Order: sequence, then structure tokens, then C-alpha cells
Amino acid sequence: MSSLEGEPVNTSGKILLVNYWAEWCKPCREEVPVLNQLNQRNENIVVIGVNFDALSAAEIQVQAEKLGIEFPVLASEPLGRWGQPKPEVLPSTFIIGADGQWRKTLVGPQDSEDFLSALDL
Repeated sequence: MSSLEGEPVNTSGKILLVNYWAEWCKPCREEVPVLNQLNQRNENIVVIGVNFDALSAAEIQVQAEKLGIEFPVLASEPLGRWGQPKPEVLPSTFIIGADGQWRKTLVGPQDSEDFLSALDL
């Protein structure tokens, strides 16, 4: 997986939070600070953003900066990578275990406590 900048996203041995977001989604915007904090403060967690609207990399970069996203955002949709379809509701976050297997999907806005509870941390 590569970020918008073309950098590989190191997920080896980490728990992934794969967050689907869109600029027009108010709850998505409200989750960004929580996801930024989780990504920065937990060395065993990597937050990865996926733009729901399948925009160009340049458009996604502008929106990610506008929303204050500090975690890696993928350049393209990882469709089917974890055996899950693209979410129909935003925000949605896939939790992927350190073994690379899908664990659960969180649908709707989450706060820090919700994420940590879902991760059993």
C-alpha cells in the first residue's frame, strides 16, 4: 500500500484502523482529531485513511490537508484487500489485526473510547 506521496505504508505487525472519510461528511471531520491522536500515541496502531469519493490524488491531498489529517491516506481504494466491500455508510473504519486479517467494522462516528474499546486496549 502506498500513501498519496508514493511512500509505502509500513503496517507490518501493527493493528490497522482503515478509516473511510469524505470532506462533506461532518462526522468524518469530527473523527479526524481522534484518529490523529490514536495514530500518534499508540506505536502498535497505524491509522490509514481512504477517501470515499475516489478523487484524484491531488484532490484527496487538498481535502486531507483541509481536514487536518495527519495519518497516511492511501492513493487508491484497497477494494477487497481484507475481504470487505467498500462501506456504504460514513464514517466507517475497518479494524485489521496485526496478522493482516479483518476483525470488525465500526460504522458511524466513534470517539477515542469507542476505538480503544473496539481494539481491546
